[in-house]
Amino acid sequence: MDAEGRLSVGGCLLSELAHRFGTPLYVLDELSLRSSCRAYREALERHYPGPALALYASKANSSLAITALVASEGLGLDAVSAGELLTAIEGGMPPERIVLHGNNKSSEELALALQHGVTVVVDNWRDVELLTELARGRPGPVPLMLRFTPGIECHTHEYIRTGHLDSKFGFDPDQLEEVLTHLATCRWAQVRGLHAHIGSQIFELEPHRDLAGVLADALQLARRLGHNVTDLNVGGGLGIRYVESDDPPSIDSWVQVVAEAVAAACRERELELPRLLCEPGRSLVAPAGVTLYELGSRKQIPGFSTYLAVDGGMSDNPRPITYQSSYTACLADRPGAAAVETVTLAGKHCESGDVLLRELPLPASKPGDVLVVLATGAYNASMGSNYNRIPRPATVLVGDGRAELVQRRERPDELLRYDVLPERLRSVG
Repeated sequence: MDAEGRLSVGGCLLSELAHRFGTPLYVLDELSLRSSCRAYREALERHYPGPALALYASKANSSLAITALVASEGLGLDAVSAGELLTAIEGGMPPERIVLHGNNKSSEELALALQHGVTVVVDNWRDVELLTELARGRPGPVPLMLRFTPGIECHTHEYIRTGHLDSKFGFDPDQLEEVLTHLATCRWAQVRGLHAHIGSQIFELEPHRDLAGVLADALQLARRLGHNVTDLNVGGGLGIRYVESDDPPSIDSWVQVVAEAVAAACRERELELPRLLCEPGRSLVAPAGVTLYELGSRKQIPGFSTYLAVDGGMSDNPRPITYQSSYTACLADRPGAAAVETVTLAGKHCESGDVLLRELPLPASKPGDVLVVLATGAYNASMGSNYNRIPRPATVLVGDGRAELVQRRERPDELLRYDVLPERLRSVG
């Protein structure tokens, strides 16, 4: 806060950023993001006795600026589409530190990965079939990582649980021996790693201990079948604090549990330690972001709710309507003022479910005030849309009192750029 009690991030007053760049506005704090990258890197160095690498799960928030920043901190990156892969490459991420995920990769996406020497995470037999065709005639082997479902469930939202057996991701564990045996006969295939992921926004640590044993068993099987597997990828999933009642473990605690569990599981099986990979996304970028809105209309229903509307909503943050996610918010220029009312913070979209926060305590406010929603750096911009043909917000990167535009705001006319109007429909009346 400044001397007047106004909220600032990266040395920049948030209300001034709103007036300068407009709202809605995504704001990313560079120092916070760099600090999270370093926390993962240093924790892996401290707690794991072998080589290790954190890969940024770019689906959380993909941009050239974020890619360049995490690459400069020594992290790798995982992509799940041609768009994310191109962003990673153009953003300066070394291809040898990139992996391509996806449960239904296209030939074009796989060809792009092969062109740049990116490691492909084989998710299913269709991947194997396509790669067999694409690799024909190539001079060298294709680096692969094999994904399977570990059969571990976590207490998280059903939509973001990926480790249980009933999942669209990865081979069933009963298929592991079959697919590894087949890949051992493919001259083009170089299986370097194994991957399993148990979900997202997880506060529990015990499932990660369980995962280490499952992965070590798979590693033992792969090496027995002749694959020189050097990487074990435990995925990501560490949760963050969105509201006061959330109590996630620290990055250091999460890494310590994972690292010690993998090392112990390998020692028990007398396996040479692999390189340990993890894929943090939310826990890296979510706390670094806030979203700024301008308050607008008010609807007070005596005995029921007071609706306070902002100039954005489900198009720039679909998580509340999709996952019933909760957030914390305050007024930019009076964050510490006493609350005088409890409101329902509504978006501007033509959808009754477009509600960002319920039962939000706020001090007295008026149209034009800037509202700050905290911890919006992950899965807000990346999951956003143009619902109601509303342009996507701008993003600014802040640090040391400097604010730099890293994604510009869409203009309404740009939403027409892919429309094609047949000539026969051009006549009026």
